[in-house]
Amino acid sequence: MWDLYFLISLIITGYIFGQIHERRHYASLKRREEKTVAMVMTSSKRPLGELGPVTEVRLVQGGVVISVDYFKRIVTSLRNFFGGNIRGYETLVDRARREAILRLKESCPDATQIVNLRLETSSIYKGRRNQIGSVEVLAYATAIYT
Repeated sequence: MWDLYFLISLIITGYIFGQIHERRHYASLKRREEKTVAMVMTSSKRPLGELGPVTEVRLVQGGVVISVDYFKRIVTSLRNFFGGNIRGYETLVDRARREAILRLKESCPDATQIVNLRLETSSIYKGRRNQIGSVEVLAYATAIYT
């Protein structure tokens, strides 16, 4: 019986700490996005508006690997059985995408514009029954300096 209590307490502890970490990461993303909101960025291949004389053009990138916690993995297994949206993975991919874009922006703070933004996503680890363990997102673009 104690083994069952121990297992349940581990699951609850993992859930609580996973939620705390996710909330902190979202708060960090929001603060950093507010600092870079004025930076012009587009997925278009051409710059927006007139830039004037261009002094430098650089390829910039930002990448991140984020792992899913065990509690979400358990909930996802149940959701796969019954069907429906897998909210745990949606938040995982959202956090990874936003973090990669922020890292890209932070790598070129003096750029006039960032154009041709592209995102690549892949799963890093697949455990038993092809469950996703980690998600990698790579954001790359062209930074234009005037």
